Amino acid sequence: MKQFIKRVENFDCAHCGAVVRGNGYTNHCPNCLWSRHVDNNPGDRQSTCGGMMEPVSVEQDSGVFVIIHKCQKCGKTIRQKVSDNDNMDAIIALSTNPDFIFGK
Repeated sequence: MKQFIKRVENFDCAHCGAVVRGNGYTNHCPNCLWSRHVDNNPGDRQSTCGGMMEPVSVEQDSGVFVIIHKCQKCGKTIRQKVSDNDNMDAIIALSTNPDFIFGK
């Protein structure tokens, strides 16, 4: 059973280098939208993969935008809700051009 574990963690984005201040729900860089494969279940930090999670598409689910991330190392895909402080230009670019890689 998946159980969310809230963790307030700051990090430097491994993709674009942005300094990210976590709020306990932060799971991707708000600048470039990339993430890292560190969880088996949300917040557990138990994944041994550690691969970079590329934002590959954006969907809308019940009026909420959701970023689809795909691990470049193992291929796992996960869905992440868009955060209020996410770079809207990057979200728009991703939604109109899935091959767009922001921040590099």
